[in-house]
Amino acid sequence: MSEKVILEATFNPSVKTYWLVSLLLFSTLIVIGIPFLIISIPLFYFISGRTLAAMSATITERKLVVKRGILNKEEKSIPLEKITDVAMVQGPLMRLFNLYRLSFETAGQSAQGALVSLIGINDAANFRETILTQKDQIASGMKSTSNSTDNDQTEMSLLIDSVKRIEVLLEKLVSAK
Repeated sequence: MSEKVILEATFNPSVKTYWLVSLLLFSTLIVIGIPFLIISIPLFYFISGRTLAAMSATITERKLVVKRGILNKEEKSIPLEKITDVAMVQGPLMRLFNLYRLSFETAGQSAQGALVSLIGINDAANFRETILTQKDQIASGMKSTSNSTDNDQTEMSLLIDSVKRIEVLLEKLVSAK
């Protein structure tokens, strides 16, 4: 059964430029990397475009689904009730490109640091707030759709009727012995 999608992230294309500038800064810091810049810049820009196109993040009613990877495809599904922190970080270079990194930490996570980290989500503050709001709704037992309450009450009354019928049958069995 597929869940209702609440929000699907879009990624800022300037992430590619941010990654490229990071590579350039790193390459110039190590003198060995300078001669390889002519080859690495177009190759890196091509690969980063593919990487960005392969990334997706979707918030459903109960989980966050993150997909990424070109050769090694990775898909993580994180239940919203397990998320303990959604950090929003913006370093000096990120500020130049108006980018944010969202880091998701979960309860029961064995390693230090974020379980999933995404960079370049458009309107990162809204994406973060949507996750936290949906997490709170799950925690308080509220449903995100209004008509699901009626369906839940109907199902509950059917279950109660079924339990009553089972009790009657059990009483008949016990009295027959």
